This record gives sequence, C-alpha cells and structure tokens, in this order.
Amino acid sequence: MSTSTQSSGSPASATEPEKANIVKVVFASLIGTAVEWYDFFLYGSAAALVFGSLFFPESEPATATLLAFGTYALGFVARPLGGVVFGHFGDRVGRKKMLVVSLLLMGVATFAIGLLPTYASIGIAAPILLLACRLVQGFAVGGEWGGAVLMAAEHGTDSQRGFWSSWPQAGVALGNLFATGVLWVLASVQSDDAFNAWGWRIPFLLSAVLVIIGLWVRLSIEESPVFNEAHAEIEASGKKHLPILAVIKLYPREVFVAMGMRMAENISYYLFTVISITFLTTYVGTAEDKGMILKALLIGAVVHFVTIPLFGALSDRVGRRPLYLAGAVGVAAWSWIFFDLIGSKDESTIILAVVVGLILHALMYAPQAAFFSELFGTSVRYTGASVGYQLASIFAGALAPIIAVALLGAATLGDTNVNLVAIYMTVASVITLVAVYFAKETRASSLRHDRVLPDAH
Repeated sequence: MSTSTQSSGSPASATEPEKANIVKVVFASLIGTAVEWYDFFLYGSAAALVFGSLFFPESEPATATLLAFGTYALGFVARPLGGVVFGHFGDRVGRKKMLVVSLLLMGVATFAIGLLPTYASIGIAAPILLLACRLVQGFAVGGEWGGAVLMAAEHGTDSQRGFWSSWPQAGVALGNLFATGVLWVLASVQSDDAFNAWGWRIPFLLSAVLVIIGLWVRLSIEESPVFNEAHAEIEASGKKHLPILAVIKLYPREVFVAMGMRMAENISYYLFTVISITFLTTYVGTAEDKGMILKALLIGAVVHFVTIPLFGALSDRVGRRPLYLAGAVGVAAWSWIFFDLIGSKDESTIILAVVVGLILHALMYAPQAAFFSELFGTSVRYTGASVGYQLASIFAGALAPIIAVALLGAATLGDTNVNLVAIYMTVASVITLVAVYFAKETRASSLRHDRVLPDAH
C-alpha cells in the first residue's frame, strides 16, 4: 500500500493466495451473491406476475402493475443507503463480516414476504408490509455487491482479476436462474388460480434453505489480505477514518464515472428480463403466456451465467473499456428490435431475443466488478464502489420498469410507444459511452493504492 509496506517482505507476493484459496473465496462470493439476488429478482418477477392483483386489487390491471413496480423500485432507493452503511463498516472492520450481515438481512426479509397476508386479508396493511420487506431487501443488497466483488478482486492476482471478480457477477445470473427456474416449474405444474392463491409463496420460503447454505460457505473464508494491509496502515497512522467523506473529497470523479457506466448496463438488464415479462403477458399476450417467457428467461440466465466469466477473462487480455463500449452499443441497437421479437409470440424467437440481449449485457457486466474495484483506493473501495454502483441503480434499474411501462402505455405491437422504450435505452447507452470515454483503462493494475494515506502510491 505505502512505500514502507511494499518494501517489507514483498506483500504482493507474500499474500498472493494459492489457487485453492482463491477458488474457495470466489465460490463463497458466487453462492452468497446468487442467494441474495435470487431473493431480489424473485420480487421483480412476482411483481410482474402476481403482486399487482394480490396487493393492489382495487386498481386497474395496468395501474396495479405500476404500483407493484413502485414497491419494486423502492428497493433500489434503499440500496445506496445500504451501500454507504455496509461500505463504511466494510472499509473499517472488514469485508467478510458485512457479507454475513447482508445475507442474513436479505434472508429474513424474503422469507417474511412468503408469509405476508394479502390485501384481501388485511387491507392496506398488506402493501405496507410488502414495502417494508422490500426496503430491507434493498438495504441488504446495497451492501452485498461491493463486498462480494471486493473479496474476489482483492484475493485474486492482478493479471486475472477480471476473470475471478466476474464470478460474483455471474452469481447475479445464477440467482436469476434460480428465481426464474422455480417460478417456471410452478407455472408448469400449477393452475393460475393455485399459483395466485398460494404457489407464489413457495419460492420466497425456499430462500431460507439457500441462505443457510450461503452463510455456511461465507463463514469459512478468510478476510481480504489487501484490506488487512490497508487497515493496519491506517491503524498505525492514528488517523480518523471516515470512508464516505474520503470518497466525496478524493474520489468524486470515479463515483460519477461508475454511475454513468451503470446506466446502459442496469437498464438493459431489466429491459431484457422484468420488462419482457410484462410486455408479453400484458401487452401482446395473456397471463397464460408467462410459461413461454419464463422458459426464455431460464435459458437466457444459463447463457448469461456461462458468458460472464468468459468475458471477464477476455477483459484481462484486451482490457475493460473495449468490452464495455461494445456492450453499450450492442444493447442500444438490440432494443430497437427486441419488442418485435418478443411480440412475435413464437417461442424460439422470444428465446433468441432474451439470449442475445443478455449476452450483450454480459459484455458490460463481466468486466464491471474489476473495473469498479480498480477505480478506488483500498481504504474506501467498499464505500466508493458501492455508492457509485448503487446510486446509479436509483436512476437506472429502479425506474426502468416504471418508465418502460409508462412509455408503453396502452401500446400494441407496432405502435410508436414501443420505439419510445428503444429511445430510452439508446439515451442510457449514450450516457454510458461518455462515462467509459472518461474512464481510464485499469486492466492488470495493482489494487494496492490509496489516496487516503499520504505515502501511498
């Protein structure tokens, strides 16, 4: 970290883990992230499928869907707060402890959703309780991402950081795969009436099993060696360390760059997943078509999970920026034909639409963990990366379903309203392209840097 530390025993080589250790750390990050995002995405899918009618039954169907997505969006609003709180303590006491706490919070909130009474049982209290659980989910996932990717990035080697740190990103795809898979199975074996009455609760209650597995794995790993070095230096310096203030003072440019880079990536993901469910089942089809789109999302999640580590490894060879630029351009172009493909109601065409969209998304998402980790110094890395990542989620993923549904309006396939969503996606991609332009290439750079310490380099 500092000159004195680097010269005493060559920590860069002394602390490099054996391959078995990095595999264990990456597996723990992958499983924990998959569990957290299973919980988070499950809510989004349920909001598109059943929450409107169960928790807002007195509204028109389109309005009820908007209200359900409103509670969905508020989970994103809580994410920056979670990023600040977990980042603060993660930069002060360690990454591992915060990852355990975030997983526990997410598990409790998701399990509670599975037990909630609906509007028919307790009236207005039902959506209020649903909102409370969603806010806890958002707070927890706000602290999850930064800690998970940093554990992988800080344990790995500089030359392979893109590959190793992309695995927690793949955990997001795996979580979506779990959530979509469970919903697809239930939709296949249950009638709509049974699913709406009680079947939707099963995936939320199953999260308890996944949380127990995730906790067992996470408690077995070691703290980040890069964090331990920085923490020891700050303790020795006697300086008062307030990570969020240090980020605001020393890393404002990096926060805005990270936020801009998130726009196309985050919006496109929800366009190709959550919004596609609503579009097919509400605008060009019926609720009976949900099995078709869930199957497409299931296949897309598998492809997404496989391609993310591959693109992560590629970013170690060609750099983070080229992949990110290609992904931003790709999702903008694909958004102009995506709804036509979904609206065909042909199963193979729908699968093609989702799979290609998620591959293009992976071009950005795969190198993102390494890219964001490399932007910030170790003593503020958890806070800085989390704030940049999660603040953008408010303006991107949180609003994407609401804006898309509002733009679609009462559209049918071929209306200009469909093109408005493509314009929305294109504007987001332009913002991301500008942010990437101002970002420096960070491939293979050392994570042992910090602007907080005066002798850091």
